[in-house]
Parts: sequence; structure tokens; C-alpha cells
Amino acid sequence: MKKSVMVLLTAFVTFAVLFAGGAKENTATVKDSDVNLTIAIWDKNQEPGLTKIVQDFTAKTGIKARIQVTPWEQYWTMLEAGATGGSLPDIFWMHSNEFARYAEYKMLLDLTGHISASKNIDMSKFPKDIVALYNAGGKQYAMPKDIDTIALWYNKTMFDKAGIKYPDASWTWDTFRDAAKKLTKTDGSQYGCAIRPDNNQAGWYNIVFDMGGEIVSSDKKKSGFDKAGTIKALTFMETVIKDGSMPPYNVLAENKAEALFEAGKVAMVTMGSWMLAELCNNDYVKANGDIAVLPKDAVSGRRASIYNGLGWAAAANTKYPEQAWKLIEYFGTKEAQTKQSDLGIVISAFDGSVKNWVSAYPKFNLQAYLDMMADMVIRPYSKSTVAWENMSIEKSVDLWTGKKSASAVCKEIASEMNKILAEE
Repeated sequence: MKKSVMVLLTAFVTFAVLFAGGAKENTATVKDSDVNLTIAIWDKNQEPGLTKIVQDFTAKTGIKARIQVTPWEQYWTMLEAGATGGSLPDIFWMHSNEFARYAEYKMLLDLTGHISASKNIDMSKFPKDIVALYNAGGKQYAMPKDIDTIALWYNKTMFDKAGIKYPDASWTWDTFRDAAKKLTKTDGSQYGCAIRPDNNQAGWYNIVFDMGGEIVSSDKKKSGFDKAGTIKALTFMETVIKDGSMPPYNVLAENKAEALFEAGKVAMVTMGSWMLAELCNNDYVKANGDIAVLPKDAVSGRRASIYNGLGWAAAANTKYPEQAWKLIEYFGTKEAQTKQSDLGIVISAFDGSVKNWVSAYPKFNLQAYLDMMADMVIRPYSKSTVAWENMSIEKSVDLWTGKKSASAVCKEIASEMNKILAEE
């Protein structure tokens, strides 16, 4: 994630050459029962539930598969190493940040023909935005896996002690700010909230759209950081930081927001639905926490949720393309998508598959995440998302540390981002 764009492109070009010259194993006579596919994911919390779905698939087909978990921080480095070495996993999670590069260098198995011929897949049941994320040149390279929305987690015990009513749909971001100040203790033992600079999709991106801003233009050609609404949203973050309602930046840099919440150090965090297994199974959170919809903007009344969705992709040079497709096809069926929701793994992407999702963790108000689907904005992306997003996070540190104003930081990001976009 931190490598230069040139190094990454060189790696991918190297792989493309190796890939083009490599011969696939003749799998015409391979028996399904002799195949053991490798599946790469980055979220350990999803592994137990996905293993059950894979076991169902194996029982139906005889095709075995094993899940390998590599944390997000090392996941893309692992895939890059596999790409340059010609040994990508058979099947792996794809993200909107990285898709364009993998598709451009022909590293992903083209699923278009398989999908057209399948009697088990109905792509119209998936959100168009998620389908489009993994389509390049009219070809589909990944099967939609899930949808994620953002909601507000809060500590009921802290709210009770402070005499503050729990967050609800009437809350604005001004209400959030006022509550955060009241929930902060002067001795530094407790803070009102925690939103890190890299907590963008699950944090301040949502405020940007609520307040009329944007991250990147719809045509992917211009930065939105110099727009009035974006500056307004980052200025709001600046006020919360100056209020002293968040831990000092050095604490935020060393601790993820969810860890601070689980440790009883902060009263509120904004979290994506992909964090359910982590938070809902934490003993402290089970005793003290609950979920509400995000606050809205006081002026526009907008309550947006940045959403995204992962995709199931296969390596273009997998030794077992037919078996890999069969597993991806199964992941895309209503049966597997429904089980994914029923187990509380994530919000499945298949329309009509989330009926029982809110019951997965009955102690918590999971309905808040579904309510946030009323106004969803696809996670901002372009071909060079990784480059400009990393840059924006790094420059935002100056805002979190108080070194520069929100306005100054936004203008710097816009200038650099426009240069990156111009090179796409």
C-alpha cells in the first residue's frame, strides 16, 4: 500500500509477461474431488462463517478449498508477491481500490462467459454499483460478495453516567459534537469519540457528503477536496479535534478506533458493518455498547452512508479455472448469500438475502446499519485510488495534529490529487 506507483506498475508488468508466457495445466481430466483450492481473505472475523459456506460447497461438489487469512496491512503485498511470482491464490477478495490495476494487467479470470451460461446466477439481484466496480471493458471479473454501510457505536454506560440521551435519528453532527464534549473527561481517562485520518469510509467521508462535498468528481478527473462542502466537513472535524473530544493524535496513531472503544476509552466510534463480528463478540462491548444511525447534517438533513462491496475473483492463471468458477458461482447464489447474512458475517449483496441478518446479534440494534441503506454513496474510487487516498491520509495528519487548518489541508490535497488523476 505504501509502495510507489512506479514500483507497483513494474511488478504488475513483470507479472503480465510471466503470465502471458506461462502455460496452464490441462485440467480436462482433473476430478473435482482431487482439487483443493486456495482462498485468500484479509478478515479473520469472517473466516469461521465463510468456512461453513465452503464446507457446504464441498459437500455438494466434492471440491475442497482452504481459506488463508492475511491481515489487510499485508494482504496486497502478499498478492503482489504472488503476482510477480506467478502464484496468486486460486480465489481471493478484490477491492475497488485495487481492481483497475489487476484487471488492466489481465491477472483476473474473466467470468463473463461463465456468468452468461450459469443457471444459478442472476446479476440483476446485485447492486448495480457493486457489479460495475468489478467490470472492465464490458467484462466481469469478480462476483459481488457483500454491501457495507456505516453506523454509530456508543457506550450506553458512559451516556447514562453523563445524563445524555442515547443517539437516535434526530441527532445532527452538531449534536454529536456537543455530546462528545460532555463525554470527555479532563483527566484524559475518557474521550467523546475517535475518528482517525485513515478512518475515511467509516468516518469523515460520510460527513463530507452530508455537507455537500465530494472526494472525486463523477468523471474521475478532478479532486473534490477544494469544494466548499468538503472543506466544511473537514472544518467540522477540526472543531471536534480542537474541542479536545478525541484522544491526542499520537494515541490515535497507535490504536485503532475500535480498540479504544473496546477498552472503554472513547464513548463513540463510527464503524462499518464489516466490524460486527469484532465488536459484537467483545465482552466489554456486549456489556456496554449499542448501535444507532449516523448523525445527519443540520442544514441539508442528509444522512449518507459510504458503501462498498467486495468481490470474489479468481487468478487468471489458476490451474483449476473450472473449479474456481464453480466456487465463485456458489458464493453468488441466493443460498450462499443468505447463509452469509444469517451467520452475521456481513450484509450480503444479493437482493432479499438479509432478512435474518438483524437477528445474528440480537443484543445489538443491527437495524441501524440497514436503515443507513436509505442514502448510500459508493466509496469514492478511480484507477489510482491507492495513490491519492494514501496521500490524502498522510496530509490529513497535519489537521489532526493541529499543524494546519482544514482549509489549507484540503487545498493541498486537491492540488496533489489533481496531478495524480491527470496521469490516469
